[in-house]
Amino acid sequence: MTGDDVSDRRPVEDRPSGDAVLAARARDGDVGAFEELTARYRDIAFRVAWLVVRSRGDAEDAVQDAFVKAYYAMPRFRPGAPFRPWILRIVANEARNRVRSASRREGLAARIAASEAADAAPSPERAVLERAEAEALLSSLERLPERDRLVLAYRFLFELSEAETAEVLGVRPGTVKSRLSRALVRLRAEVAASTSFEEVDER
Repeated sequence: MTGDDVSDRRPVEDRPSGDAVLAARARDGDVGAFEELTARYRDIAFRVAWLVVRSRGDAEDAVQDAFVKAYYAMPRFRPGAPFRPWILRIVANEARNRVRSASRREGLAARIAASEAADAAPSPERAVLERAEAEALLSSLERLPERDRLVLAYRFLFELSEAETAEVLGVRPGTVKSRLSRALVRLRAEVAASTSFEEVDER
């Protein structure tokens, strides 16, 4: 299992109906259908786990264990429910359990792979600038409390909807809205503080 691809390349609009068919088949014991769901979501599942455990090996183990648990839980999966937030919540819970049991709180391994390259390659100067800005943003994200880091990553890095983010976090959609608002304020403050510090340091 790898986490090299940013996301499932399949069109988002094709997933819900396809997921519903596959999930229904998987509930009836179709192993092939569940394997297809696993292939569809393992990359984003890896990123969700990595965001929590901050270790590639632990993230891979968490994802594997989560999909095993999900397979055995399929008979209890509610027909018609969206599959993606359901599986990602299982992954997030498994990852949190690993962190709690190991009491590990090392720094966030914030290597989020770049999204698909633009049609026109940027100039070397622009590429350096964009990379520096991205690294500064991720560095600021690392310094946020876990609650802020997770809600921002789920909503914006992984592009989950507010409803899906709420499902993964196990909270109400209204709670996601308020957490996002507070987290964005803290992230902006971190970015501003980091920028100010660098300007002073360069003088």
